[in-house]
Amino acid sequence: MAAPVRQAHSLLGLAATLSPGFRSYRAPPPPCRSPGPWWPDPNDPLIPPWQLGPRYAAKQFARHGAASGVAPGSLWPSQEQLRELEAEESEWYPSLATMQESVRVQQLTEEKKRKAREQLIAECMAKMPQMIENWRRQQQERREKEKADKERRAQLQAEAQERLGYHVDPRSARFQELLQELEKQQRKRLKEEKQRQKKEARAAAMAATVAQDPEAPVAPSS
Repeated sequence: MAAPVRQAHSLLGLAATLSPGFRSYRAPPPPCRSPGPWWPDPNDPLIPPWQLGPRYAAKQFARHGAASGVAPGSLWPSQEQLRELEAEESEWYPSLATMQESVRVQQLTEEKKRKAREQLIAECMAKMPQMIENWRRQQQERREKEKADKERRAQLQAEAQERLGYHVDPRSARFQELLQELEKQQRKRLKEEKQRQKKEARAAAMAATVAQDPEAPVAPSS
């Protein structure tokens, strides 16, 4: 019974010690300032540079007024400072008319871009059916070409096997050499056939020209 009572007394004493009314720290008094203006010694090397300039003079005038001895006219910016302020204001704080003109130009630019994009989309959509048709035709031509190449190669392989015998391995060097030779001969025949067709077409065109105008000069065929 006595132990809980002693514990309660110790807790009450600690609470009284830490109560808001108890202060173990006393703050030092604020520094005393002179009632009048204070001007630093320009020969003191520990004085900050800004206290020797116009900012400190303006601060003293704002605090003490005419008692500071600062001429109010000296606090106005110089002509060079005014030009710098005007240039900064015109760059970072444009007038309302300038901002309105900038917004108008930006809106016109965006409108032109939007119309150009819409026109491009309309043109592409108008060309879409023809583009799809061209793509389908190209795919069909590619499939037909692949089929023709496959049939041509199969025909060449059959011809090579017929020459060398069916017991020859198609992967052998001899078979591949003969196959390449047959392909070379076939390409040569196709080239000659194309040249012959061109000559025939040129001769037919010349004959048609002579038939229409017998006095027209005829170019010699090569």
